Amino acid sequence: MLVEGKWTADWHPVQASDAKGGFVRQVSGFRNWITPDGSAGTTGEGGFKAEADRYHLYVALICPWASRTLIGRALKKLEEVISVSVVEPALSDQGWHFGEYPGSDRDTLNGADYLHQIYTSADAVYTGRATVPVLWDKERRTIVNNESADILRMLNSGFGVFADNTIDLYPEHLRVEIDALNERIYPKLNNGVYRAGFAITQNAYEEAFADVFGMLDELETRLESQGPYLFGDRLTEADVRLFVTLIRFDAAYNGLFKCNLRRLADYSRLSSYVENILAIPGIRGTVNIDHIKRGYYSIKALNPNGIVPVGPQLPFEHA
Repeated sequence: MLVEGKWTADWHPVQASDAKGGFVRQVSGFRNWITPDGSAGTTGEGGFKAEADRYHLYVALICPWASRTLIGRALKKLEEVISVSVVEPALSDQGWHFGEYPGSDRDTLNGADYLHQIYTSADAVYTGRATVPVLWDKERRTIVNNESADILRMLNSGFGVFADNTIDLYPEHLRVEIDALNERIYPKLNNGVYRAGFAITQNAYEEAFADVFGMLDELETRLESQGPYLFGDRLTEADVRLFVTLIRFDAAYNGLFKCNLRRLADYSRLSSYVENILAIPGIRGTVNIDHIKRGYYSIKALNPNGIVPVGPQLPFEHA
């Protein structure tokens, strides 16, 4: 991680642990918002007005949090408004790296070799982990926000006339229900797979494991009565947040993270749900199974020899 702007030690996935040995995720450090008129958002300061070609996303295709933002960008038809750079999937000793791996980019915008250099460009004495996604302001040469939940919402409502406003991922009449469902799915499933994979005690692992499969079972039942999406016929941000975890489940979490009670393929409704979302224009282009497997299986703490499995065969991969 960075300590007062200096890279220290080799990259390690466990950010912190609680008293029971459970995985604790770092809080995002940049929380400004883009708004149509440049006024301040719910956190941070103002001055980040929606403009074409002013903002840039740094993402990793392995990362579910970064993929939330790519999906939001695609659904709101902001591809010509917000540019993107993709880091290499394999994690280096200095974290995310720009390079030549197929599907990855060099950083032609800022000339960085590693993502942590983007953080120190924004704050020369930054302390913390250099995570994706990063929403960068080309004009002010700083990070607007590095919290994926914030970025997804500002992509939905912060770009005004530049976005396709026939799609609203956070409609006002569903906001209370969306927030309540997000707050249940995030700790048990979105972050639950990480709590299982990065647990350092048996009790912490088993607690996370139970949460993961309890939530998958619950969602399977919910889709039976409310499908095709979590709120019936309307796609919302809750679906985006769930999809990015499910699409990675059999490829990475089932094996590497020891979430192996069942595969996603064993859930018929959740499997159909994933395929339905993949069929939405723009979504499939945000998914790269090769990056997902190469990225997760490069985590030395979990896979010291770096061998990437050939399987599993995924029903949607070649559809």
